[in-house]
Amino acid sequence: MAKDQQLIRGVRTRAVHAGEAPDALTGASAPNIVMSSTFVVNEPHGFSAVDRDTASPYIYSRWGNPSVRQLEEKLASLEEAERCICFASGMAATSALLFSLLNPGDQLVVSDTNYPGTAELVRNSLPRLGVEVVPVDSSRLDDVEAAVSAKTRLVWIETPANPILRLSDIAAIADIAHRAGAELAVDSTFASPIATRPLTLGADYVIHSLTKYIGGHGDAMGGAVLGTTKAMEPVESEGLIHLGGTISPFNAWLIQRGLATLPIRMEAHEKNAVAVASYLEQHPSVDAVLYPGLPSHPQYELARTQMENYSGMVSVRVRNGETVAVKMAKELKVFHYAVSLGHHRSLVYWIGTDDLVTSSYQIEGSQLAAYREMAGEGVFRMSIGLEDPEDLCADLDQVLR
Repeated sequence: MAKDQQLIRGVRTRAVHAGEAPDALTGASAPNIVMSSTFVVNEPHGFSAVDRDTASPYIYSRWGNPSVRQLEEKLASLEEAERCICFASGMAATSALLFSLLNPGDQLVVSDTNYPGTAELVRNSLPRLGVEVVPVDSSRLDDVEAAVSAKTRLVWIETPANPILRLSDIAAIADIAHRAGAELAVDSTFASPIATRPLTLGADYVIHSLTKYIGGHGDAMGGAVLGTTKAMEPVESEGLIHLGGTISPFNAWLIQRGLATLPIRMEAHEKNAVAVASYLEQHPSVDAVLYPGLPSHPQYELARTQMENYSGMVSVRVRNGETVAVKMAKELKVFHYAVSLGHHRSLVYWIGTDDLVTSSYQIEGSQLAAYREMAGEGVFRMSIGLEDPEDLCADLDQVLR
């Protein structure tokens, strides 16, 4: 990075300039896409992941690529991290971190409510490798404290949590994990680094699906893990180079282009989400609105202290949700009835409780009761985009009435 870092301070400035410099050969202002899979070197180098360090030249794009490196440096700047490693998807990033850190006999304490792909990976795959998985309601600090033990290697939380937007206190859980000799990983996809920077609150790792807010346009998949340079060593050698979840340089270039506008997009997402959530909270067909930026959210005070932006995710309970979902899929005009989130266009999807808690979460007892208290029979997870909020409200109204 050739820029004077003393002048790159503000978040908007870093989103535009961090990791970038005009091309030394052509003077091109916009970043180039380097699609080469292999690179010419001027002296012999070892052909093993253990021989690499951050000063190693580019040799092969699974090991490192200039376009990917620019994205990694920009993300690291925004998250205030020493190192970032990018992957082909959010699940590739998640798998890389878990499989590079956890060994047989280790214990993973994990939020009982999180991205279904993560939930299924930790509940179905890790136990086969000898890892003990302990699901916990991470919004309850006493439950987290009771769950950790001398065997705990890692605590994994997601905040806000998919799909009910339940929050976890990052600083408090980091303290609990560290006192037990464990580390804390935070999936911050719903928040983005504009809302929350978990490393500054004591977390050891941050995970993102770059497909969502960071890319922002629904046209490129990617993932990232961030932490200290030392902590990233096994994530790079085992999680990236050996497992091979390498992001395409073209996708990295697309995501970097989206990342430049992340601060202003998140402001617009939040503004629209507040408008839509406030409208729906008064709608006669709506039973409950879950949004951290509303005083009605049960963890509103934590949101005020932990989040600098409330994001654009809103979850809503309505009567006869499954019936409304069929109507939405056929009749919505502005919203797209589709999975995923964080795009410039608004998305909505029905997430039924029975299916989620039996297939992905596999929770019961008090954990199931706590989930149902927020989700009821299911929620419409809404990713509020950048359209005019009046149009979004009108579109929802015509299918809810």
